[in-house]
Formats: sequence, structure tokens, C-alpha cells
Amino acid sequence: MEDKVKLLILYASQTGNASDAAERLGREAERRGCPITVLSIDEFDYSSLPYKETIIFVVSTTGQGDTPDSMKAFWMFLLQRSLDQHWLNGVHYAVFGLGDSSYQKYNFVAKKLDKRLSDLGATPVIERGLGDDQHPSGYEGALDPWMSSLWNILYQKNPKLFPNGPDFVISDMNLVDQPKIQITYHDVDGVHTNCATTTDLKSMEMQIESARSMYPGKFSHEKNRPDCFLKMIKNYPLCKGGCGRDVRHFEFESLLFSIEYEVGDVLEVLPGQSPDAVNAFIRRCDLNPESYISVQPSDRENHLIDGSKHVSVVPVKLKTFVELTMDVASASPKRYFFEVMSFFANAEHEKERLQYFASTEGRDDLYQYNQKERRTVLEVLEDFPSVKMPFEWLVQLVPPLKTRAFSISSSLSAHPNQVHLTVSVVSWTTPFKRKRAGLCSSWLAGLDPQERVYIPAWFNKGCLPPPSPSLPLILIGPGTGCAPFRGIVEERALQSKSISTAPILFFFGCRNEESDFLYKEFWFSHVENGGVLSEEKGGGFYVAFSRDQPQKVYVQHKIREQSAFVWDLLCEGAAVYVAGSSNKMPGDVLSAFEEIISKESGVPRESAVKWLRALEKAGRYYVEAWS
Repeated sequence: MEDKVKLLILYASQTGNASDAAERLGREAERRGCPITVLSIDEFDYSSLPYKETIIFVVSTTGQGDTPDSMKAFWMFLLQRSLDQHWLNGVHYAVFGLGDSSYQKYNFVAKKLDKRLSDLGATPVIERGLGDDQHPSGYEGALDPWMSSLWNILYQKNPKLFPNGPDFVISDMNLVDQPKIQITYHDVDGVHTNCATTTDLKSMEMQIESARSMYPGKFSHEKNRPDCFLKMIKNYPLCKGGCGRDVRHFEFESLLFSIEYEVGDVLEVLPGQSPDAVNAFIRRCDLNPESYISVQPSDRENHLIDGSKHVSVVPVKLKTFVELTMDVASASPKRYFFEVMSFFANAEHEKERLQYFASTEGRDDLYQYNQKERRTVLEVLEDFPSVKMPFEWLVQLVPPLKTRAFSISSSLSAHPNQVHLTVSVVSWTTPFKRKRAGLCSSWLAGLDPQERVYIPAWFNKGCLPPPSPSLPLILIGPGTGCAPFRGIVEERALQSKSISTAPILFFFGCRNEESDFLYKEFWFSHVENGGVLSEEKGGGFYVAFSRDQPQKVYVQHKIREQSAFVWDLLCEGAAVYVAGSSNKMPGDVLSAFEEIISKESGVPRESAVKWLRALEKAGRYYVEAWS
């Protein structure tokens, strides 16, 4: 019966936002006297779903409408045919989604989860909430009003959840002094004995696995140990100097282990942080960088987590832990960070400012100060010098250092034991004219191939499956979207030497022919002399230079110009691969295909839309887009 009056909050997060939103829901429920359990979906026993009275789901949508990794098994479980329409009778649920309305399949995961739960007999207690990254306040712009309505509706349905009503809030101080993790400090000599016999790479691997395994729920435990360590062997710019853009070609080779990947796969890299920033953070927080620590869930959290999912960890140096897990000088802290800071501020004016930032009234001002300016944890702490936060709270609240994913731009067959990347070095100026740079791209760009820097890396499947040699391809990849297609063209060129291969039609786009025509020589080498992009082989290569004439020309315009060619390839069974910016490009390209299908086949536009949906379901239309 205990579970019957406990509110269960399940989240599925890819980048951490859904986890943060779920934890915020949990805190707000606890402040109203409601007992709660907050779990990642992959830590929940799916078969117990029918026995829960009320469940709140907080789920993000990744890529082009994909479920987060932690939710994939749960979603497959829900799709079982053996589950009938009465399986969840008596279960009440609410769904809050996190998405980005600039993507075509905005909040797709939340929408399909809501429908599936309803189809299985569960009853929604409130209309699903949809958080949007494009909102001036981010997802919180939708979460705040949705959460307020949720508490009132839940109280009407089951007053036992809120013994004193949904508007009664327990003093924050009663909750804020209980961090969810505890830190143990270890004897230095014992730790040194354990590490004395390991090689540099093995020691680094152990440190990464241990440090990242200590964060319950923050990282996928299967991914704590790197697949390999890479050494950079080439680093050169692809754009003309002074054009305002910096796109790099990186080449890496594996150290110790042979690597395995296919064209279309993705490489994840754990970036290095600035040593100066890490040292400044440690000094600001008055920490001992030489201490050896281990981090575990606190006693009150331990009973919520399946112990079988935890890995045995060895203590690591505090400075190493910060370097490998805590993003102190790139990511902006969340709203709750400011709330907790307010309890540890000794100066009254700082305390008041922090309390205002953490309030609903101060939400928009916090967004301007924090997210818009991309203030880092270190900068925020320096702006409020009287705050003395315990390390336990810092570990819990500083954003985790995330791996960065890049489309692989090489074929392993063409470059044994190597992997290549095509990376735009990110930099921008904030509204208050502060210079900002992407952590991973600028770190990679600053590496010297002559120096021996070990780069922890993981290989993962992307959204673009490796095509068989007999599959005709229509590729659309403006800018760095060309990266996966460089590998595909390399591989097909090798295959064509021994077997007959299907044609490739490739549409590339950039601003100017002279400044940012990425891999120009490479593409033309495969257009000429009967290469895989040549007309002789049934293929083609078309480039849209958007700024080389008064009227802007984009890839969708070039696709329309080749309407008959595109339609012929589609009729021959071609697959369409689209890669690049998630902004407007994927939608504009889709619209161009709808127009071509309607025009060339003589069917109404609605029929062309259905035709394309069928193409997608058949595994012949893929999109890999990023923001």
C-alpha cells in the first residue's frame, strides 16, 4: 500500500535536461509534503507499471524524433502485442516532454508515449506538457504553469498525496541541507598502492571509468569506459582564412586497440577542460586538489536505485574528478543551482539576488543573466564571492561534463585504424559582447598533432545506416553535413573497384565557392574519370553557393533543378540521406521532395506527403541533423 500514496516520477534524458526537470518536479512535490520516487526509466521495473497509482513521465526527444537511449528498452516493452487495452486500467499518468520546435518531429517521444499509455488503458490526469528549447525561458516556460496545474489536479483526485493541500510549501531549509550524494576521503598511500602497476593508458582508462561511474544517473554506466584512446595525427583548416568560419579536418589513429566502425557511425569525444579554469574552480571553492575521493548516493537515495547497475569504483584524485566529470567553464548552471547557492551566501545582497533568480518572478531575468550569456559555473561563483558551497552540493549541481558527438567522415576500409572528423569550430558573441567558444571543437582545434594527447573516444551508431553497394543514393549535406558522405563516397569508390555499384547523386551547399567549399578536390576527384559521382556511373554532384549571387541559392533549389533525375533515382529504389543543421534545412529539403514527387508523378501534394512517409517507414529516408 505504501507505493499507492507515493508519487513516481520517471525520466528519460539524453543530455540531462529531462533529468533536471524530473528532479525539479520531485523537489516541488516534496515541498508540498508529497512522498516521491524519482528514477531514470532504465532503473525502473517495467512489469510493475500496472501496480502504480500515479506516474509522471518526463521525456526528451533526441535527433529526428528518437527516444533517449535510456528509454529504448522501455518503449520496446510497451509495444509488445501481448499488452492489451486494459493492461494499465486504474493507472493515472501525466507526460511532460522536452523538445525543440526547430526540429520537424517536435516533442515526438512525449506525444507517442502519451498515446501508447492511453491505448493501454491508463488515464491521463492532465493534458501533456510540451517544453520548448526555443521559448525565451527554455523548457521551464511550459513546465512552471503545467506543474502548478498538476498539483491542483492531483490533490483533487487524491488528497492524501498533499496532506496540507497543494499550496502548502515546507520551508526550503528543511530540504536544502540534504544533498543526494556523499563524498568519502581516502588515505593516499592505499590508493597509490593500487595504481602503481598500471600503464599510463590503463591508469587513465581506470580513472575515467571510476570518476564517471560515481555520478548516479548522470552518465550511462555502459559508456563510462572509453572504447579507445585516439591520438591526433592531422589538424588543418578547410576554409579560407579571414572568411569568418573555421571548419577543421581532423585525423586520428587508435592507440593500443584496433578500432571498428562503419560509414554513417558517430564518434563521441570526451573534451579536455582548460587547466587554468579547473585550477581556478578548485581555488574558488577552497578544495584540496590532491585529495583522493569516492562519491556515492547518500543513504536516503540508496534505496531508490538498483544496486546491480553500479560499478565498483576506485578512489580518484579530486582534481581528476573535477576534470573528468564536472563542466566548470563551459556549461551554464541550472535554476536550482542558484536556489541552493542562496542558502550558502553570507552577504545579504547576494542572498536576495540569488533568491530572486530562483523564483518564478525572476525566471526571465535569470535567463538573460545565465542562459543567454552562457555564464559558466566558475563565472557565477565568482559573481557571488560570499557563497561557500559544500563540495557535495557542487558535485550534485554542477552540469556534468558531456561527451560530444560528431559524424565520422572517413571509411575504415580506406583508412585502416584511423577515424576522421569534419568539425566546425564554434564561437559566438553574447548579447553583452562576451566572446564564447564551443568547449570540444575549440579544444580539438587547439591540439598539436606533434604532442601526445590521449583523447578518450566512443563509437556509436548514427542515424544513417551503412548502405549496401547496390543501393542508389541521393545525398544532401550542406556545410559540415557533408561529413558522413565523405566516408560513404570513399567506401563506395573502393567497392566499385571489385564489384558493380549503384549511382550516387550528391547535393552539397556552402556560402562561397572560394571560401568554404569543403573537400572541393575530393568531390571532383570522384566526379571525374568515371568516379562514383560521375554521370557515366549514373550519379551527379551539384553545389549550391548561397552567397555567390544576389539571390540566395540553397540545396533545396538545386534538388528542384534536378527534379527528373531525382524522381528517376527514387523510382529505381534510391535511399535519401540528409545531414546537416537542424534549423530549416531538413524541412526545406523534405518540402522539395514533396514538390518533385507531386510534379513528376502527377499526384496531389497530399499523396506525395504519404509517399514520402512510406519511404521513411521503409527505411529509405534518413535524417541526421544537429543544432
